[in-house]
Amino acid sequence: MYEPTTNSQPLSEAQAAAEAARLIAEGYSTTGPTATSYKDIAPLPTTGDAVPFAQPGRPPMSQKATDASALMLSGSVAALSVGGATSLVLFTLGQVNPTALAIGAAGPVALVLAAGSLLRAAGRAKATAAAAHTEHHHHYQGPVRQETTTVSSTTKGLFAKNRNDVR
Repeated sequence: MYEPTTNSQPLSEAQAAAEAARLIAEGYSTTGPTATSYKDIAPLPTTGDAVPFAQPGRPPMSQKATDASALMLSGSVAALSVGGATSLVLFTLGQVNPTALAIGAAGPVALVLAAGSLLRAAGRAKATAAAAHTEHHHHYQGPVRQETTTVSSTTKGLFAKNRNDVR
């Protein structure tokens, strides 16, 4: 098999013709070895001074933009399921009066709101259960004066009245 030489001496006219004929004969031969790889030893071209232009496809985005895009796609899937459920209910209730249609259209939305409220309440209950254990142990040497102040407020209605009785 012919190995390219790295010396810089060019072949003579007769040597180049003989080498070309050998390579052509080897290429058309069915009994010769088949090349499975090729290493190009030519140097890579230098970067030119061409003006940059927009490449086809999606433009590169920052991590924040990628996260926002994923969030919007996830939200669209949720909106699709709620809209599909509403459409199905309205399709099945197509021959009833407008009041029944309004109740049927509000059903899936009320279901989603109820599920969200349930999840929020479960999260609050978990946080309250985690914060319920408030037993403290302090070990002191000598005389100690300990004060405990508890402030609680209930705000209801349009106008809230806060009482902070801290003494």
